[in-house]
Amino acid sequence: MNITEIDTRLGTKNNFRFSNGNTLPLTSAPFAMNFFTVQNDGSQGSWFFDPDSRRFEGFRVTHQPSPWMGDFQHLQILPISIAPETTISDPAGSFDNTTALFAPTQLQLHDLRYDIASQLVPSTYGAILTSHYPDSQNSGIQLELPGKFDLTLSSYQISGWISNFSGCEDPEFKMYVVFNFSQPLNLTRTKLLTANCQAVEISDQTHLKGTDLRLCAFFNGQENSLQFASSFISLEQAQLNLSRQLGKGPKQQLIEVIDAWQHYFQRIEINDRQHADRVKTFYTMLYRMFLFPQKFYELDEQKQPIHYDTKAKMTKPGILYTNNGFWDTYKTVYPLYSLIAPELLQEMLQGFLTSYRESGFLPKWLSPDERGLMPGTLIDAVIADAARKDLIAPTELNEFLEAMIKSATVQSDDPKYGRRGTLDYLKYGYVPDTHDESVNHTLDYAYSDYCISVVAEKLGQTELAKKYRQSALNYQNIFDPEVGFVRPKDPNGHFEKDFSPIEWGHGYTEGSAWQNGFAVYQDVAGLSQLYGSADAFYHKLVELVNTPPKFDVGAYGFEIHEISEMVALNFGQLAMSNQPSFHIPYLFTYVKHPEMTQLLVKQLLLTSFAASPTGFPGDEDNGSMAGWYALSALGFYPVTPGSGEYVLGMPIFDQVILHLTADKTFELQTKHNFDQNQFVKARQFNGQDYHMSYLTHEDFMAGGQLTVDLGLAPDPRSLSNDELPYSISHHA
Repeated sequence: MNITEIDTRLGTKNNFRFSNGNTLPLTSAPFAMNFFTVQNDGSQGSWFFDPDSRRFEGFRVTHQPSPWMGDFQHLQILPISIAPETTISDPAGSFDNTTALFAPTQLQLHDLRYDIASQLVPSTYGAILTSHYPDSQNSGIQLELPGKFDLTLSSYQISGWISNFSGCEDPEFKMYVVFNFSQPLNLTRTKLLTANCQAVEISDQTHLKGTDLRLCAFFNGQENSLQFASSFISLEQAQLNLSRQLGKGPKQQLIEVIDAWQHYFQRIEINDRQHADRVKTFYTMLYRMFLFPQKFYELDEQKQPIHYDTKAKMTKPGILYTNNGFWDTYKTVYPLYSLIAPELLQEMLQGFLTSYRESGFLPKWLSPDERGLMPGTLIDAVIADAARKDLIAPTELNEFLEAMIKSATVQSDDPKYGRRGTLDYLKYGYVPDTHDESVNHTLDYAYSDYCISVVAEKLGQTELAKKYRQSALNYQNIFDPEVGFVRPKDPNGHFEKDFSPIEWGHGYTEGSAWQNGFAVYQDVAGLSQLYGSADAFYHKLVELVNTPPKFDVGAYGFEIHEISEMVALNFGQLAMSNQPSFHIPYLFTYVKHPEMTQLLVKQLLLTSFAASPTGFPGDEDNGSMAGWYALSALGFYPVTPGSGEYVLGMPIFDQVILHLTADKTFELQTKHNFDQNQFVKARQFNGQDYHMSYLTHEDFMAGGQLTVDLGLAPDPRSLSNDELPYSISHHA
């Protein structure tokens, strides 16, 4: 599919009480340093866009990865047509949201109030905004400048810096900006306004600074091409970034940004005429996956990567990325990159290594630097998965292993960095309930220990690998056989007295024991044995999906939005509305019931996702939920990043061709692909009957073909133990 057919408003109908994705309609180059969108209502804070609203407050330069994180270094650009002496209480315009174009490659709208037609075309470090005005007398733009700013005006340019952010190591963190106009500015008509549009006296028309103000600049002419570029390094770097796009008009820039998107889109080729809506949904999800993480590096005069180190407060050489929470993305985004864009993943890993070198710890949630949110250090899974797939050079892998072990053994003085409760985890073999979200911490640390063992094994450090593979079984220390769940335990080894599997919070993150109690990706077979047998675990999973989505708000004290979304989804206690449940449908395969995996995955794909403003069942989170859809729709899912395996599920397209490295292709073919066929009748891999429940990364990268035949009834043949996916206990 062509990127120009994608509508970016996927998952944008939200508020702080209920999420249909909590996304923004972002226009940008893939992984660009800047995003651009429409702002409808800045008074709503992070929820400043409403797909049903016709209000237009301006084109927003944004770096917001999630409404829960907030934005940094943002501003709004509003083309206006009004006499400078006119007093207005609200400068916002309006537009027809049914005819406006919201595409990854451009924004187009006609402001009805000012009768101005505008087109914004992005680049990696800036954009071109072309506006057509009704007359040549009162043409201008308004720059809304939140936070501090210091700008210099000349005949054709506005340049300087702005500073606003939710959190940052550098309290003076700035974004340097350059606005280059095709028409000369009339500096005598420049206006500076407060947020409520009261005039601010200007003593020097060429140098303006202040806090939370609006700048109105005017020029003569019915058309203006505004070239914008920015830098987090310096004004000189911003000018350099601008100079590299000044020779291009909007047409050339549009061609380049389309090519940049198609570079990734063409790596997955879908042939399926009978399911056109699903094909569009798939590629719309793919668009979301190639937005984050964002580039936080720029190219110097020799086109070498440089970046601003917010902790050291200085410019340094090297690659750096930001706006990513690994708790969300490790399980879908990066495994897909490893298949279809391994060179991209390798560059990102360079950036994550830069973060480690500069902060002393591997990143957990970057925006723009470490924010320290969510449990675990799940970048460990990204590293282990890339190592398992031979995507990291040995020298760098040694440094990554050093970094992983540091997070596992050193308690940082700054709680943003590393594991929380590290020393207690090492002391007790679990994180006690004196730490909030202790169950999730314990499970995540045990999985990270497995990831450390994978990297150690890759480097030939067998004793170290054995040590961490053993501690990867620490999940067993918080399993309570009396209630049949993992749950909080105090430092004395006692489980908490009161327990309800539907109580949210306290020991669990954004869920209850039902959503968070099965995150033992590295050893599902071992978890099954804690329940007594694989069959007993199967019945537990059946109970999970058949238990109505009832809840107790627990320690949260109110119904958080994740609760509301689980109830609205109505898939029992399987909350596909949030990341902890992503792997749960695939667990049935581990206990020899792949038919349940197939049934649940297909129902979720067909009922819970769409290319619409309400297209997600919960927070999308930097490509992670889009990644679940994309991978599951292809027919496989990486339950255990680091194992090199993809558990087979339920494809929904007639034919998919993955275009891989070294000119290899892998074809996924589905026969009898009808909605009523909800089970896999048979599989063939490279022309031979195939009964394994997974494919390896090597299987894909070698090229080949997987043919899946669907039917109305499941295959009665039972999986053997040798055909099951990886578990530590199974492969010990």
